[in-house]
Amino acid sequence: MDYIGKYPNKLGRFGDFGGIFAPEILMPALNELNEAYEKYINDPEFQNEFYNILKYYSGRPTPLYFASRLSEYIGCKVYLKREDLNHGGAHKINNVIGQALLAKKMGKKKLIAETGAGQHGFATAIAGAYFGMETKVFMGEVDIVRQSYNVYRMQLLGAEVIPVKSGSKTLKDAINEGLRYWIANVHDTHYLMGSVVGPHPYPMLVREFQRVIGKEIKQQILELENKLPNAIIACIGGGSNAIGAFYDFINEDNVKLIGVEAGGEGKNTNKHSIALGLGRRGVLHGAMQYLLQNEYGNILETHSISAGLDYPGVGPEHCYLSKINRLIVGDATDNETLNAFKKLSELEGIIPALESSHAIAYLIKNKDTFEKDDIIVINLSGSGSKDLSIVSDYIKFKINPKEIL
Repeated sequence: MDYIGKYPNKLGRFGDFGGIFAPEILMPALNELNEAYEKYINDPEFQNEFYNILKYYSGRPTPLYFASRLSEYIGCKVYLKREDLNHGGAHKINNVIGQALLAKKMGKKKLIAETGAGQHGFATAIAGAYFGMETKVFMGEVDIVRQSYNVYRMQLLGAEVIPVKSGSKTLKDAINEGLRYWIANVHDTHYLMGSVVGPHPYPMLVREFQRVIGKEIKQQILELENKLPNAIIACIGGGSNAIGAFYDFINEDNVKLIGVEAGGEGKNTNKHSIALGLGRRGVLHGAMQYLLQNEYGNILETHSISAGLDYPGVGPEHCYLSKINRLIVGDATDNETLNAFKKLSELEGIIPALESSHAIAYLIKNKDTFEKDDIIVINLSGSGSKDLSIVSDYIKFKINPKEIL
């Protein structure tokens, strides 16, 4: 498949998706960001600085771990890309280091960001501390309650966490407030978008900083198995961890790319976040994408046990890959995700983020579709340490561990 390097086009389009749907007042900032990206993304000095920070500060490359007991349970070879071992506990650090470094080159003094699960906010706070930049993080009140651990970590690093009380008080609304603030402060502030969403150039820019995941997977799996995997599985909310793992395999037609959305309480309920699987085309946060919306175009409230997947849209590149049948779209419910969370913890001694647990849940419930000699890579995008209080509330972990699920 001839894909890599072709998308997005100069208008920020992935086929019918993406683009720049932004107020005129924001266009100078977006143009400035795009010009800086084009100037620095292939600059050897910038790339060397970026990868040195990832290596010596973040801890890359992350291991590609053969999960032997999980493999025995599934019935094929399963490898885990251990993004949970990054500094900060997730893949988010790759993007924030890249964007913050770019912002410094642009002469910006301040960072702002949105966050749902708190992991992107925490990573942005890390970058703010590392680069000495004032940092504000917008976070929905609902997410502040369920991710209080990450809120404290952000504050400890010197970031100001700003509660968002509008709408559903979750990730969508945090992005809205962050963009409003940026419009008024573009002269000295960079909006550090956390996923492959938003107006061009953000989906492209975030993808490029997350590509390190897939580049490492390709090199590591060839060293370990002397061939490419049969499938790569990743959870999809906005989609940054997924596109990071997928992108360098898009041209490899024999490698299945499987994105797993948050099924919440089930696709037949109104409590899920299945935007790729059930959404319709519409514009949100500056880009054309598949959205969960009603017949009048109003955005529907979403639900997921994982705050990082609780989003009514999805990155435009994923939308395009799905439309051209290069991306297989699945989902996992809250209960399936909790079972996967527990299963990986017990079998491998690795506590996965609830977001990543969706990918594991997909593999478990579809294990009969894989052959004994198949090689599957799951992008373990984050650590579950941030989710323990949520999990304990759902499955009463602290009360009677023997009766979990």
